Amino acid sequence: MDRATAERFRRPSTFGAGGSEPYAQALQSDDNVLYLHGNRAGADPGTPMRVSTMHAGRWSAGADPIDHSLLDGAAGPVLDIGCGPGRMIQAAVDAGLSALGIDVSPTAVRIALAAGLAVLQRSVFDDIPLEGTWATLLLVDGNIGIGGDPDALLDRCASLLAVDGVLVVEVHRDPEHDLAYEGTLHDAAGHTSDAFPWAELGVSALCRRAAKVGLVQVAEWTRGGRSFARLARS
Repeated sequence: MDRATAERFRRPSTFGAGGSEPYAQALQSDDNVLYLHGNRAGADPGTPMRVSTMHAGRWSAGADPIDHSLLDGAAGPVLDIGCGPGRMIQAAVDAGLSALGIDVSPTAVRIALAAGLAVLQRSVFDDIPLEGTWATLLLVDGNIGIGGDPDALLDRCASLLAVDGVLVVEVHRDPEHDLAYEGTLHDAAGHTSDAFPWAELGVSALCRRAAKVGLVQVAEWTRGGRSFARLARS
C-alpha cells in the first residue's frame, strides 16, 4: 500500500489505547475483564450508552477448540490481523502453517515476541509483507471493527489476499447487525482508554459490504456461541 493511501485510512486512536491504557493493563493482569462503551456516531446525547463485556484473559490464553477449528483445512501463509498476544499465531504454527501476526499494541506485540511468535507492530493499513499472497486472513475477536470503517478494512483485506485466498471473520450473532460507533474501553478499577472508532457486523451485513470489494461468502457457522463467516474472491 502506498503512503498516501495508508495515511488516508490511518486512525488517530486504536482499540483500548491512550488514557490509562486499560487494554495493555488487562493483558498483564489477572483482573482482565474489560467493558466496551459506545454510542453510534450522531446519536442523541440522551441515548443510553451501549456496554459490552470482554474477557481479555481469553485473548492471552492458549487457543481453544473453537479457535483451532477456524484453521481446519486452511492453507498458509496465515495473517492474523489484530493478533493481540498471539494465540491464533500459535494455533497456526501448531497446525503446521506459516503465520504472521500484526497488532498496533506495543504490549500485545511484546508478549507475543516473548513467546517466540512472528509478529509485527503495525496497522493493517501500513505496509505488510507478502501483500497479495496471503492464503488465509483472520479477523477474529471482533476485529472486523478495526478503524470503525468495515468497507475500508474489507477493501484492504482484499488487497492482501492471494487470488485463491480466504478471509475468516468473526461476526455478531445478529445477522443484520451493522453498527459503527465511537468506543472507550474501561476496566473495573476505573481505568479508561481514549475514544476510538469501532464497528460490529453480523453475517448478512458483512456479506453486503464485502460484495463491494469482490468478496463473497463461501461458508458461515456458529459454534459455542461464536459466529463466523469465510469469504473468498467472487
